[in-house]
Amino acid sequence: MVRGRFSLENALVIKPLMIRSFLTVSTGTLASRLLGFARDAMMAALLGAGPVADAFLVAFQLVNVIRRLLTEGALNAALVPAWLRVRESDGIVAAAAFAGAVLGTVSAALLVAAALIGLLMPLVIAALAPGFAGHDTLQLAVNNARLMLPYLAFAGPVTVMMALLNAQRRFALTAFSPLLFNITLIAVMIALLGWRQDAAGAALIIAATVGIAGLLQLLILVLQRGGASVASPLRISFDARMRGFLGKAVPGMIASSGPQGLVVAGAIIASSSPSAVSWLYFANRLIELPLGIVGVTMGTVLVPELTRALRGDDGAAVTHAESRGLELAVGLALPAMLGLIVLHEPIVRLLFEHGAFTAADTAATAQALVLLALGLPAHVLVKALSPAFFARDDTLTPLWATLGGFAVAIVLAVVLGRLFGAVGIAASIALGAWSSALSLIWRGAATFGFSIDAAARRRLPRIVVSALAMGGLLWPMASFVLPLSATAHGLAQAFVLAILIGGGFAGYCLLLALSGAINRGEAISAIRQTTQPGLRD
Repeated sequence: MVRGRFSLENALVIKPLMIRSFLTVSTGTLASRLLGFARDAMMAALLGAGPVADAFLVAFQLVNVIRRLLTEGALNAALVPAWLRVRESDGIVAAAAFAGAVLGTVSAALLVAAALIGLLMPLVIAALAPGFAGHDTLQLAVNNARLMLPYLAFAGPVTVMMALLNAQRRFALTAFSPLLFNITLIAVMIALLGWRQDAAGAALIIAATVGIAGLLQLLILVLQRGGASVASPLRISFDARMRGFLGKAVPGMIASSGPQGLVVAGAIIASSSPSAVSWLYFANRLIELPLGIVGVTMGTVLVPELTRALRGDDGAAVTHAESRGLELAVGLALPAMLGLIVLHEPIVRLLFEHGAFTAADTAATAQALVLLALGLPAHVLVKALSPAFFARDDTLTPLWATLGGFAVAIVLAVVLGRLFGAVGIAASIALGAWSSALSLIWRGAATFGFSIDAAARRRLPRIVVSALAMGGLLWPMASFVLPLSATAHGLAQAFVLAILIGGGFAGYCLLLALSGAINRGEAISAIRQTTQPGLRD
């Protein structure tokens, strides 16, 4: 009876807390992604989709993959269970000492890594973009990447402090501090657009700004004592506990970077085709809006909750956490995929067809977007399923799934890229994502079995039907309305597109409510809680 009362009470507490945490992190990530669209729209206007843009974007992808590998739930997925385990077994003092050791060791390691990568940058870029060999594009990419590298040194302490905040369920600062990265770049690009700098010069200035953005993000966390309040003075350590942590963290970080790794795999093959790297990059940016919301939320909210539930041997809480995570993943991925497929070209035109980015670039990017969108549910499934492994201290299974998807994407990109160009490479990335997702589903079912509650079994089919109905309604509406506004002013086209997107979203929400997939009262209560003091450990 005691155990039953504990599980019931825990479930009653965790439900509003998880919903509030999901909404907080999702809101911060959505704001960051929207600013990212503004950043990339300015980037497209400044650089276009030629050799200068290809060189800059290969360098930017290198730093961006490292940034996301560290900050977007990846290292968090390894550090949170380890810190909670130390706190529960040895006390808060030992946990603070462990946090200080991680903070010092990771910071020192990344500082050394940045210096080594800077020295070896020509080889690194040649491996990432073999098609640049023998062209000026290679040196342009090397110069840009070296200017961005200081960000890597700042990303280490930022990541550790954010993970420590997540472990304490303090999600607001970690959700909104990444906004500084995009705000800083946008401010610089606004100045460059007014200055009318040439593309090569603008690329170098933007590259140098990346490191400054990382420094600002670190400063805001330090000033707010983010995570530092639970870490003892910094120290470098490679004792048994640290080696065990790093042994699980590194595979987990690689596994969590699967979507970005697949895009890098595509860029390796695309580098031999002019402008293909740029088309794939800008198309993938649209995939990253829903993917980022789910991915960051899974890493920052679901991993801590699953870890607590597993360590407390609370099966009801485990089932609840996995069920809500799967509902969020499916509820965002399906309508986003259908919306991007239906509205692919007008969205790309509105966001990127400015300045040096031409109508031909829009058509090529939009075609790639359709194929990449087909892989969005697979990417989201990987993000939703991986926390179940991370919370059980299993980082190797997601790692092998990620590496398998990477290999599938490379092999298929070689074949399909030659046959269909950038569109074939986009299809290869999507198929690589499905390979990773299916591998995780198979391994999870065979190892521990995924558990979902009765509410999820009732809601998931209704979510799927609602998304398909929304897509079925949006397609004829777009087919009728968009041709009528094709020759209108840009602002009018933007208004029409906003009406279609808003109408699709409203229709989807209405279908969810009518089908009983969401509870109106519960949703309103959770939203209100995001602006009020919430439950804390």
